[in-house]
Amino acid sequence: MESRGWSQLWLDYESKFAASGVANGDESKIVIECGDFDKDNRVIKSAVSELNRAFADATKEVKISFVRNEEIAAQGYKVGNIIGGSLNKPQDGDGFVIEASDENGLLYGAFHLIREKLMGRDYPDISVSCAPSNPLRMMNHWDNMDGSIERGYSGRSFLYTNDEIIVDDRTVDYARFMASIGINGIVINNVNVKWAATDLITTRFFDKVKELSDIFEDYGIKLYLSLNFAAPIELGGLPICDPLDEQVVAWWKNKIKEVYDHLPNLGGFLVKADSEGRPGPFTYGRTQADGANMLGDIIAPYGGIIIWRCFVYNCTQDWRDTKTDRARAGYDYFKGLDGQYHDNVILQIKNGPMDFQIREPISPLLGGLTKTNQMLEVQIAQEYTGHQIDLCYLIPMFKEILGFKTYCKQENDTVADVVSGRTMGNKLAGMAAVINTGNDYNWTGNDLAAANLYGFGRLSFDTELSAEEIAREWVKLTFNLEQELEDKLVDMLLRSREIYEKYTSPLGIGWMVTPGDHYGPSVDGYEYSRWGTYHRADHLGLGVDRTDKGTGYAQQYYPQNAEMYNDPHKCPENLLLFFHHIPYTWKLSSGQSLIQYIYDSHFEGYEEARKLADEWKSFEGKVPERAYNCISHRFDMQVNNAHEWCDQVNSYFYRKSGIADEKGREIF
Repeated sequence: MESRGWSQLWLDYESKFAASGVANGDESKIVIECGDFDKDNRVIKSAVSELNRAFADATKEVKISFVRNEEIAAQGYKVGNIIGGSLNKPQDGDGFVIEASDENGLLYGAFHLIREKLMGRDYPDISVSCAPSNPLRMMNHWDNMDGSIERGYSGRSFLYTNDEIIVDDRTVDYARFMASIGINGIVINNVNVKWAATDLITTRFFDKVKELSDIFEDYGIKLYLSLNFAAPIELGGLPICDPLDEQVVAWWKNKIKEVYDHLPNLGGFLVKADSEGRPGPFTYGRTQADGANMLGDIIAPYGGIIIWRCFVYNCTQDWRDTKTDRARAGYDYFKGLDGQYHDNVILQIKNGPMDFQIREPISPLLGGLTKTNQMLEVQIAQEYTGHQIDLCYLIPMFKEILGFKTYCKQENDTVADVVSGRTMGNKLAGMAAVINTGNDYNWTGNDLAAANLYGFGRLSFDTELSAEEIAREWVKLTFNLEQELEDKLVDMLLRSREIYEKYTSPLGIGWMVTPGDHYGPSVDGYEYSRWGTYHRADHLGLGVDRTDKGTGYAQQYYPQNAEMYNDPHKCPENLLLFFHHIPYTWKLSSGQSLIQYIYDSHFEGYEEARKLADEWKSFEGKVPERAYNCISHRFDMQVNNAHEWCDQVNSYFYRKSGIADEKGREIF
């Protein structure tokens, strides 16, 4: 809806039904029978409202019956078509039955039905039974209360401005979008809690947070807050925030009681401690379990949970030290405490051991922990994958992560098994994403970046969906294109991650980005810094030795994976430089030398980026003009970025190695 000042993303019912030839003003009627569900329940009301809104332009009466079915797993649903009758009584016209054991399941079933209709499914073809793959399906905002967003590429925050909370119609639409893809938890503020955000747990903001919480609750979503571990100092005036200090514990008990008195439906807290300058248990010689369990025990009577991020590492590393390895830190800090975390504490683990690179191995903590609640954290904000300028569809990466065999058990040993709770039988498990939204009209800066937003939600709800299925759903719901163009855009999305990887950092080495903003190339930008993000290139080769003869990181995996990663001949080539320092003359399986692979892949990536931009031109007049122009501009920027990556990386390694390109192309 143009008048609102923001798009309706994949829920733009008005334009979709108009495009399908259903005219406004046709007499229509939707009949919804709530069965034994409470029609006044807030989530049921949202489901009814959404169905009425979506089917407003239907050409004939549509009957929808809600039926309670206790056998359906929590938040799961069944949707079935009925023709000429219902479960209870004869009924003329077409209709549907949505079965669920709870109101959230009905809401998801309603959105499933809407999605199927928007995608053009015929009535007889709509039949499904679905249960969520993960108990927790969360979005993590990195929004600051001044309106800025850390690693935000879509404008400013729509949640905050000038240290105030915004609650308006856009907030409601946001909740609708999230519920429609199965999200059931949202952390509303940056994990780096600073400035006014520390006061979110005070009377200064309780009323507005409650308003937000109520809107989310209407759509089956729990609100969570990122917590400042130093709050006893900054709010309470205590000299320390030691988690085992009696005064500190007493302060937290009083504070959390106050929070739940005002916010009874709060899901809990996300905590980042002892990381990148933030205080935490290590400050006082305590363990991460000491900090997490202290808060977990205090919040337990209120039904809340503590989500404790495992992004803890030494960020004052000396580049001269070749044994200290940032990649090791998570496992080193958390593995020894396996089994010591309390039942309402869950560890949130980044998909890789470093920081959301285009290619890195799976964190050995995932599956390495066998007695601890854990959830997967990924990033759909494209911090290192193109800033929502470059097209980079991330769902294929997420599918690879979920499918990785950890070997923690003989069965149910994939990351998907672990984070869903299937491996250990725990109910506190799931997936979280650092979200990519802002107050831009299209929510995600680049309209095509919304595929990652949509895709994460759908994948977290159903990890069996393929990257192509999700891409096709999103394209059809968003643009409603003729088949040839739909196929073309799906193909562009599916190729985009590989293209981005080709023209940026090779074979898992990562980084090489401009310090600070992380967009564009700077091969040595972080090479001599404190952050531990080194490529170790010299005149003979490049890569980091993480074998048993190097930093030992490879040995943090179970034996099957450790043996594979430890041997350069067995190591997957797309991770070769992450685990090994390799000579430029090393022959890859393709027959290329390492240096020739670097040259070839970067030239190819640049050319393929140009091809993406050219392909997009065929969509002119086929998608809304605003979207076409925005995406065209982003492709122009991507081509320039790919050009810089290609020339700078190739020139750097030509000058390092002194080995010419076999194909005689221009390298500076």
